Amino acid sequence: MKHMLQICCKNNNIYKEFPVGSSLLEIYSALDLDFPYQVVSARVNNRSEGLNFRVYNNKDVEFLDVRNPSGMRTYVRSLCFILYKAVSELFPKGKLYVEHPVSKGYFCNLRIGRPIELEDVQAIKKRMQEIIAEDIPFHRTECHVTEAARIFSERGMNDKVKLLETSGDLYTYYYTLGDTVDYYYGNLLPSTGFIKLFDIVKYYDGLLLRIPSKENPNVLEDVVKQEKMLDVFKEHLRWNHIMGLSNVGDFNHACEDGHATDLIKVAEALQEKKIAQIADDIYHRGDGDRRVKLVLISGPSSSGKTTFSKRLSIQLMTNGLKPYPISLDDYFVDRDQTPRDTNGDYDYESLYALDLKLFNEQLQALLRGEEVELPHYNFTAGRKEFRGDKLHIDDNTILILEGIHALNPELTPQIPDENKYKIYVSALTTISLDDHNWIPTTDNRLVRRIIRDYNYRGNSARETIARWPSVRAGEDKWIFPYQENADVMFNSALLFEFAVLRYHVEPILNSVPRNCPEYAEAYRLLKFIKYFTPVQDKEIPPTSLLREFLGGSSFKY
Repeated sequence: MKHMLQICCKNNNIYKEFPVGSSLLEIYSALDLDFPYQVVSARVNNRSEGLNFRVYNNKDVEFLDVRNPSGMRTYVRSLCFILYKAVSELFPKGKLYVEHPVSKGYFCNLRIGRPIELEDVQAIKKRMQEIIAEDIPFHRTECHVTEAARIFSERGMNDKVKLLETSGDLYTYYYTLGDTVDYYYGNLLPSTGFIKLFDIVKYYDGLLLRIPSKENPNVLEDVVKQEKMLDVFKEHLRWNHIMGLSNVGDFNHACEDGHATDLIKVAEALQEKKIAQIADDIYHRGDGDRRVKLVLISGPSSSGKTTFSKRLSIQLMTNGLKPYPISLDDYFVDRDQTPRDTNGDYDYESLYALDLKLFNEQLQALLRGEEVELPHYNFTAGRKEFRGDKLHIDDNTILILEGIHALNPELTPQIPDENKYKIYVSALTTISLDDHNWIPTTDNRLVRRIIRDYNYRGNSARETIARWPSVRAGEDKWIFPYQENADVMFNSALLFEFAVLRYHVEPILNSVPRNCPEYAEAYRLLKFIKYFTPVQDKEIPPTSLLREFLGGSSFKY
């Protein structure tokens, strides 16, 4: 008689027995769950696993489709492997780099010794469709690190060899798809036939891999034009290339060779140079009535906007300007007038939580040379108060306004465009784990926020992870639609930062209990950050953007 184990299905809270060694796919098929979209992965005891994963003990299992971020990652990783197989067959001497998320898809750089033609893209798409139609299984093989390094070395995949050499692991795994070998930092689908929807299109000088919409996986995400963001990514990839660092393996080797201090100094100097260039541009733009009088700074959570605005203010002073910060928080409407969200709670993220009429009246009066009395918002009482705080600006004064709505045209409709300078700040991570595995920019910001919330707001990693989806939803609604309105984009990510953040975030993430749903994300982040050789933060200057999260800043917040 076959030994049995018990599965608790978290989707419907039903317990059922299965033979020991059953795969998640077999368990899913027997449970008769009614999912609107195809299931692509699962959480097993709050750890993300592929559907090929076999179960040998009693487990809690929750099945996921592509609407779940973990499920979408599984889908996209598998799609990238199919793309790599198609490219390697069509262009055996070509090199594929899956570089970064942009335009609601993934930008891929394909180097084949000549510019990419439309026919090349059509051939790649056709071959990908054939691979999907063949329903080829993805196989995962566990082996010694030296064996995996040998396999990748034979295929000229030195980006993976370097990462494995610096991982500190004894055993690892690799994936095969037919006779194609690759490495992905997470689970894949059982087979290529599980991919139902994708597209690949020519995008500037590369390719854009299009993926299903997370709201409605039956349709593809719309392609959103993000030329400025693409330019920022390219500029930083060029810097990485100049420093000889295109992936984490390169970075780890540089640290082990004693170059960490130099990397920190160069990365910080590049950021300072960029901030100085932005300040110069603000100073030289227009004259007389057409001069910039209002600098608007926006960006998503944990981008380092506050430190950026303080450093920009210093650079503006070197141009003979007098920056004056204006806090949008002081312009909240009285609490009983605050709009409510779908749950009936106060929606402080909404643009209409601000007293737009008063804000614009005061800005216009200041620009006309009049004196205004600035409000202060009393958060305890939930209303604005006027305490005699008067402001009058002269020709050299420049107002600095930082907030999530700063780039929304509805915030300052009455202010002439020539008097405004709009800046978008975000941590646009440009270093990749290897040629086919990017680091999501949201992971960069989430790690920063976990550290900051723990250090300064008394929040555990579990609380920050639980709140993150609603933070992201607010960004999707109020920030991202307006990012291309910016006059300039500033990348606040630093090449070395994950190596430094590792020391700080590991103990915080390790405190997340295994029996809560947030453990899955904590475990994933821990696994990912271990690829970086840790670097001490003592070399980071007190003016660094990272100090906003780590502490030790010379700025007051």
